Parts: sequence; structure tokens; C-alpha cells
Amino acid sequence: MKAKILIADGNQSYIASMQEFLTAQDNVALVDIANDGAEALSALRRERYDVLVTDLILPHMDGFYVLEQLRSSTINSPSAIIIVSALRHEDMVRRACSLGAKYYMVKPVEPETLYKRINELIEATSVPEKSQTCAFSSSPRTLDEKITSIFLTIGIPAHIKGYHYLRCAVRMIYAHPDMINRITKELYPGIAMQFQTSPSKVERAIRHAIEVAWTRGKIENINQLFGYNIYNKNDKPTNGEFIALIADKLLIEDARDRNYRVDVLKFDATPVSK
Repeated sequence: MKAKILIADGNQSYIASMQEFLTAQDNVALVDIANDGAEALSALRRERYDVLVTDLILPHMDGFYVLEQLRSSTINSPSAIIIVSALRHEDMVRRACSLGAKYYMVKPVEPETLYKRINELIEATSVPEKSQTCAFSSSPRTLDEKITSIFLTIGIPAHIKGYHYLRCAVRMIYAHPDMINRITKELYPGIAMQFQTSPSKVERAIRHAIEVAWTRGKIENINQLFGYNIYNKNDKPTNGEFIALIADKLLIEDARDRNYRVDVLKFDATPVSK
């Protein structure tokens, strides 16, 4: 039996690449995509899928809301749910698992890895007596991968100069937090030297990258990523505030991971009755 899969994610290029890869597999019958939570729920009302792959950060209705709505009698609950998200806080993993997720994967995730997990879950659902658990998968990531994941979530496109300047800035503040107090004297000149440009152009390009994120309406993603409402659409941070916020998030996450690293979390996966 070939699988029917629904992928819900706000990043259109990401879901398009996933759809292309999965559709090419012999044991996959259908791969539908949804760009936001509302589209995902509409698709789940129309079709019964074997697997739902969803981010938690979705426009309009987030992934948690989608999972909660699966209890409704008007929704066709998929046999298995996989979360693929940049969010990796333990409380979020536990909440997703308690709402029925069977696998929680932290971005970036390669198509081949996702396909492997989909096959594992389909196989598990075909064996009723097999233990149903919720697994959390988080491979060690480089600092650049973590920064890229944050930029992807926020909505800063990789093709603009400010993206690369911002990534360099975050790396520098991550390594030397006190440099945030010397942005114009050290940070911008240091980035400019690496990219053979001027400090003023670095400042303007970073400002443009932040404005792009705000223009794209990713404010809810930014607030959800950092765990609380810190900005609104008319309240853009300064370059220094934005760089410091991301660097601080990375430092806090690294400190937490050193003190408490979880490779696999197991939960009671008793199905929720409709």
C-alpha cells in the first residue's frame, strides 16, 4: 500500500523540495502541501493521509493548533504525525508528543532522513502490538546551521547581502558577547574587512535584512521562536538589538544542552479519542 503524505510548512522552497523528493519514491502515492495551518486543516478535512509532517511555526494557525484540531470529528486524523521544526525546547517537544506526534525532528532535516522516519512510522502503525512511542531526534549542529535555521524561521532570504553580514555578526557576538557594545567601532569594521566592503554598507545591509523579515510578516514566527511577544509589526529592533537577541538565544541553548541533553524521549502514546 502506497502512502499519502501531507506536509505543512511556511517555507515554500522547503516544502517544494520535500514534495519533489517524496513523490519520486515508489511507496508514496500522494504528497500534498500546505503553506499555513488553515490550509493544512482544509486538506485534512478533504483527504485521509497516512502521515502528517508539520512545522510548529505556521502562519495564521500554528502547528499546535492543528494538532489540537485533530481531535475534531470533522478532521481525518492521519495514522502518524511527524514534527519538523526549528523549535527544540523540551516543553514544546513534550506538548507536541502529548498531542499525538510520533516523531519530533529539529531542522535542518534532509529529505532522505525524513523519508526514513516516514517509513519507520508507517511500518509501526501496521503492527498494532508494536510499542507506540514519541521520539525526539536532534543531531548535533554547527553554529552556522543553528543560525541558518533561525534566519529561515524569521524569513531572511539567503540571497541578500544582509543575510551573510548578519550571520557573521551573530558568530562574532556569540564568540565575544561584550563586542555588542562596540558595534560601530569593531563589529561593522570587522565584518567589512572579511567581505571587502565598508562598515556603512554592512550597517545598511543588515538593516535591510531586518526590514525584509518584518515586511514579510514573520512577526509571529519571531515571537514564537524566542518564546514571548517582544515585537509587533511596527516595532522593528535596532541592528544591535536583533544581533544580540539571536546570539543570546544561541548561548542560552548551548548552556542548556550542556546541562541537559536528551536524545530520545518516550511518552505514553495512547490515542486520543474523537
